[in-house]
Amino acid sequence: MAEATPYQTSPRGRSLESDAARRQAVAQRLGRRTASLTTATLTEMDRRHDWFRAMNPEHRSWITLVARAGIDHFVAWFADRDEQPVEPIELFNAAPRLATRRISLYQTVELLKTTIDVMERGFQEMDPDDRALLEVAMAHFSRSVAFAAAEVYAAAAEQRGEWDSRLEAFVVDSALRGEIDEDLLSRAAALGWSVDGGGMAVAVGGLPDQVDLGVDRLHSFAAQHHLSALAAPQEARLVVLLGGAALTDDQAALAQFAALGEVFGPGPLVVGPVVAELTAAASSARPALTGHRAAVLAPRAPRPTLASELLAERVLVGDAAAGAELVRRTITPLAAGGDLVATLAAYLEQGDSVEATARRLYVHPNTVRYRLRRIARLSGLDPAAAPDAFVLNVALRLSRL
Repeated sequence: MAEATPYQTSPRGRSLESDAARRQAVAQRLGRRTASLTTATLTEMDRRHDWFRAMNPEHRSWITLVARAGIDHFVAWFADRDEQPVEPIELFNAAPRLATRRISLYQTVELLKTTIDVMERGFQEMDPDDRALLEVAMAHFSRSVAFAAAEVYAAAAEQRGEWDSRLEAFVVDSALRGEIDEDLLSRAAALGWSVDGGGMAVAVGGLPDQVDLGVDRLHSFAAQHHLSALAAPQEARLVVLLGGAALTDDQAALAQFAALGEVFGPGPLVVGPVVAELTAAASSARPALTGHRAAVLAPRAPRPTLASELLAERVLVGDAAAGAELVRRTITPLAAGGDLVATLAAYLEQGDSVEATARRLYVHPNTVRYRLRRIARLSGLDPAAAPDAFVLNVALRLSRL
């Protein structure tokens, strides 16, 4: 025999057998009222809750199913004499699995509270002895249902979290390969992705010790700053896509990722250029990925740094696009300046000596100094500074190809 619960012994001391028979009779009388109780519950829901009135018919039908299932399960649970009584968690099987995404836990709790209130009002119309027995039973049943609801939503949240993580990694990987179609855009939108009239950029950094914690911090930051974020660990690196109205240009993206430094593990953090939308993500991802590989060649580079600041280093790790961009930004502006390219080549070949360069070119040293100032102004790099001289040297050699 099942263990006696507090409502199984009546206040007048009847035996368990006679009390069980009485419960059966009370359950039959209550069972004849389940339809009216369900209707009363939905009427009360409509009166109390704005969110219920705003629901579309399909979602309201799910509420109806759960309410009716709850009332039916209470009646069956109240009357049950078996070793294994009806499980309250089964009432949530009445609605589709999708209900846990469309109906929040808060709304479910409000539904349960309203249903209990309606049923307890219905108990007032019954015999006083029956009412006392039902009220005690309802207290125990509602507690079991509350735990069942928490279990259902916790399981749904855990499953959804695992699915979202896999989907997020898939979207990031596809974006890096440039394989973005309408289906993938809809999946990204399901994860909350939107550039909100701004742009997006990709950053690559070290993998943190606690990846899940780092990704959680990323999403929290994004939510607080009205940004969209997608992230995926790949081997020893963490790849992050960040989008939103705040990403207006490369410097704005750099500032956002600077605030996210703790999300990444130790080591370089390289930010790709800002692009307009997710379909162009590969154009930001490729520079960021090669920049992260090449950053070891620039140990003094700031963290984070733009991939565009590592063009020479990226050339050395085989990024042909970086080579073309480097020549365009540094040597092409000098080509229209008469002898500037020849002066730069001579200066670098002569070990950064103004006098030796002047002798090589048969000009006055002041002419060399004047040309070097023009080179610095047009290229944005100072030939007299060792780091800039390295970049100019690489660019100059590439231009000869």
